[in-house]
Amino acid sequence: MKKEKTVDFHIKWSWHTISRMYNAYAARYDMTMAIGYVLLNIDTEHGTPATKIGPTLGMEPRSLVRMLKSLEERGWVRREIDDNDKRFVRIVLTEEGRRRREMAREGVIQFNQMIRERIPLDKLVVFFDVIKDINRIVEEENQKLKANETEELTLE
Repeated sequence: MKKEKTVDFHIKWSWHTISRMYNAYAARYDMTMAIGYVLLNIDTEHGTPATKIGPTLGMEPRSLVRMLKSLEERGWVRREIDDNDKRFVRIVLTEEGRRRREMAREGVIQFNQMIRERIPLDKLVVFFDVIKDINRIVEEENQKLKANETEELTLE
């Protein structure tokens, strides 16, 4: 099968194209797309537990730790340790972090407006339905693979 005829090729190709566009936008503000996504996933009012950010974005813990350290050094976030449970760390946006988060948010809004202006709503509805189905199918397959891994480990 030619790669151009596979579903995953088109998803990955589209994501890389979008990613390059977001990175070009973010570079104007001394950011990257990944930084923008982290900032967008931090609650502006109460902050967000560090342990919740990585899984939401599909980031590996080590990558997230490096990124949070960098954001802390830039003065865009700070860590707050819970008074009652010292193991609990919340990531909170600073004023500069809020400003940068708003820049990232604006980039996402602009992209979505551009797409919605150029692609009819009925086509977008079908796209969202199809992508949800693909995600559901992939998640089901991941569950099967995990179950098989666990089963194989217990047999050893």
